[in-house]
Amino acid sequence: MASNPASSQSSGAAESTLSTTIRRSLGAPLQVQTYKNLLYLALAFPLGLVYFVSLVFGVALGVGLLITWIGLPILLVTLFAATAVAGFEAALARYLGDVNASVPTFLAEFDVSDGLVFPGNGFVDAVKRLVTARTTWTSVVLVLAKFGFGLLSFVALTVSGAVTGAFLAAPFIYDDPDVVLGISGMVVDGDYTVGPWVVDTFPEALVASVVGVVFLFVALNLLNSLARFHARYTANLLQVDDEGL
Repeated sequence: MASNPASSQSSGAAESTLSTTIRRSLGAPLQVQTYKNLLYLALAFPLGLVYFVSLVFGVALGVGLLITWIGLPILLVTLFAATAVAGFEAALARYLGDVNASVPTFLAEFDVSDGLVFPGNGFVDAVKRLVTARTTWTSVVLVLAKFGFGLLSFVALTVSGAVTGAFLAAPFIYDDPDVVLGISGMVVDGDYTVGPWVVDTFPEALVASVVGVVFLFVALNLLNSLARFHARYTANLLQVDDEGL
């Protein structure tokens, strides 16, 4: 009975993809991209906090002063700042997240040589381009979402680092009476604990370190996936739409 060439090619492609995924997962600690991803995640929380506070302050101040002439300019400056921040996030996604992310439309069309656009000198057209570009508003979504992603990244990095470190350090400090450390457990009479597991012998400490190595690989791959997700999310939000709104 003759084999189906298409089926054979599909099976071969699936095996190749699986093999590549396994190699990438096992090689995570040795890949430069892993450490770029970790830096990307580490920056997310402080940046997200600054973005969120600044945007909320700008919008609140602008809305509060709308009854005067200065409120609208503040809102426009805040909107432009959110677009500029999104451009910075696109750069981070490219250089740290390893994805092809475009800058917002307004920034892509901005020519520094033209200088600042003041009222009466094409100002209305510039404002129209800013507020009608789809990527201007997706930039606002990105800036707001960055805070949530930053918080998630902070928790993921802290928990994975603490748990991995607790396991890996067991052979070196499990019998040190001056060490008081417990991860989701209790320390009783100076015993070294990892969760409910009390590590008080060297063989147990070695087993804990092996578990730590396994957890290290798992944690790095999960953190890589989290960083890739956010970088691709950023790129998708900032896809250039030349037609505007």
